[in-house]
Amino acid sequence: MKAGSSQIRGVKRARQGKPGRWNGDGVHRRARSEADARRVVAIEPEEIARRIEAVQPHPLAELLACPSATANLLNAAAQCLDFDEGETVFRQSGPCLGLYVVVSGQFLRRTERMEMRLTLGPARTGDLVELAAVLGDGHHTYSLVAQTPGSVLFLPAEALNLAFQEYPPLRMQLLEELAREVSRAYIACCLCRTARARRRSSGETLA
Repeated sequence: MKAGSSQIRGVKRARQGKPGRWNGDGVHRRARSEADARRVVAIEPEEIARRIEAVQPHPLAELLACPSATANLLNAAAQCLDFDEGETVFRQSGPCLGLYVVVSGQFLRRTERMEMRLTLGPARTGDLVELAAVLGDGHHTYSLVAQTPGSVLFLPAEALNLAFQEYPPLRMQLLEELAREVSRAYIACCLCRTARARRRSSGETLA
């Protein structure tokens, strides 16, 4: 019993992570992180290209394809809005009033996370903006700001909801595009991790 008690005390000390002492949990975390990095590096370029191709955005005409009566409803409600450089189209956490399609110019997606301002990337001509807010809780997940003078086509939420009622497959088409959008973001994160892992691997090899 005394020997067993001594072993338990030893394990507890190892997990405390006091300065100057070996920390078993930290070693396990580093080992898992290195293993994950090796798995990311092991992904072949052909596999990455295949995954990117599978989640490419679909044409807007395909996403909004619906019977003529529903299409006429959306066309009648659509508005073209012009913005000058620096103007904000919508703000993060604000109520989402509908979908936006970039017609001209370049717009920048910005977000605030944990008191940090982050740039998520540009929105260019033809991009469908804020599917997550329209199909989710109705609040914007980021802000959209005009980098150059431009215009967007605005589809009000009320008209979209009526269109969803008249033609339910339309909502599914947009949900599928949202899933592809999430997948594209995930792949982009994987590529960043791959680049960092390769840089670390090259550094270790040179060392």
